[in-house]
Amino acid sequence: MADRMLDLMLKLDAVRGISGYEEDVATLVAAELAPYADEHTHDPLGNHYFTRHGAEDAPVLMLCAHMDELGFLVQHIEDEGFLRLAPVGYHDDRMLTDQVLEVQGRDGIVMGVVGTKPAHVVTAEERAKAIPLHDMFVDLGTSSREETEALGVRVGDPITFARTGMQLNGTRIFTGKAVDDRSGCAVMIETMRRLAESDVAATVVAVASVQEELGLRGAGVAAYRVKPDVAIALDVTLAGDTPATEFRQLPIRLGGGPAIKYFDWAPASTIGSAVPRRLTRRLEEAAARAEVPFQREVLLGGATDAGSIALAGAGTLTGCVSIPSRHIHSAVGVVHLGDMEQCVDLLLAFAGLLPLE
Repeated sequence: MADRMLDLMLKLDAVRGISGYEEDVATLVAAELAPYADEHTHDPLGNHYFTRHGAEDAPVLMLCAHMDELGFLVQHIEDEGFLRLAPVGYHDDRMLTDQVLEVQGRDGIVMGVVGTKPAHVVTAEERAKAIPLHDMFVDLGTSSREETEALGVRVGDPITFARTGMQLNGTRIFTGKAVDDRSGCAVMIETMRRLAESDVAATVVAVASVQEELGLRGAGVAAYRVKPDVAIALDVTLAGDTPATEFRQLPIRLGGGPAIKYFDWAPASTIGSAVPRRLTRRLEEAAARAEVPFQREVLLGGATDAGSIALAGAGTLTGCVSIPSRHIHSAVGVVHLGDMEQCVDLLLAFAGLLPLE
């Protein structure tokens, strides 16, 4: 039996698309999603819109999943040929050492490895701290700036982790470089496919948004354009079911079903969502109707596109359905395909319960 969600994740995770460079992801999303939409458009920022028209005067539901992944830009080329990196999105410096990277150069992909001071000469003080990004460099095997530039590498070129997504050991666990948020994109694609086979009255606009990792930049523009009656962001959330975390701090489990978000807040950036209770109640009702187990999410330290969607225009009724994920913002993000499938079931049931009273 074909595993549609696994197939989608293998394809989506393989595409390179850091914030601001989502074009290749958009091409793939369009190929997968456009057959189930009545209309496909895009805007100057790079958001793509896929509309399934419902009954006349039916409520408009906007689903939103961001296409961009974490990555880097070439910031400088040393005289010896090494690259210095600028981060695109929020990175944990501990995650970058020993990585293999892919530079999207003018003439194609150029491979490099991340280097830093050898362990043999690290001081005791340095050993006690994470190596800062500005002390790292990328080795392309070249010995001069001219050799590096001859490979087609220039300042401003995007860089991604060189990693192939995979199913782990025959389980329904998928790991990849860009599960944040290609898993949300996969859920959105599958939801639209199944809506095309349903009699749901609502008009549904699936938005593949850009630049979420730079501060939720694309989704607010999209909501202003769509003006939905209700919007749901689709993104990953932090699972705390590992030895590295106290579960009470992040009480979300992989394989426990999708998470209905009640609140999130990233104090450093002053963004977040306080989801209206009438919306979370309807999501709970949808989960019960679809017989989907769900988890209750209150997250401190992070936010999603829901934050900018809610503030668009005159304001938008906005919530978020989250996919539990381990190892977020690393090259080895992990999600459970079953959680993603149950997320689709929940969204279909929710669409059938509109409008909200």
